[in-house]
Amino acid sequence: MTKETQNRASVLQGTLDMLILRTLLYGAAHGHQIGKHIQRTTNEFLQMQHGSLYPALHRLEKRDWVSAKWETAPDRNREFKYYRLTDKGKKQLVVEESQWKQMAEAVARVMWPAAEER
Repeated sequence: MTKETQNRASVLQGTLDMLILRTLLYGAAHGHQIGKHIQRTTNEFLQMQHGSLYPALHRLEKRDWVSAKWETAPDRNREFKYYRLTDKGKKQLVVEESQWKQMAEAVARVMWPAAEER
């Protein structure tokens, strides 16, 4: 993997991590709920594939940004692994949001420069 591909993968991975952490700010959810929330919230623009979502959830769990516990769903007679945001995850979300805002503003300055800069 080239350095450019690694950097791009890191940005995409960081964005997915941030979206998951933000989703869990609303409360505990299982993987399918998290993926569906992100899809609905982005008007189906972001499609959550299991091959990306579940490795991200496991990565966040290893970093202690989320905790996970198997529980029976209230409306079904089936167990799901529910993920919850930890205190460490809440702090990390603040960091991720700040970095995302800085990056978005930097890209916006290049894409849509102010009239006096042209």
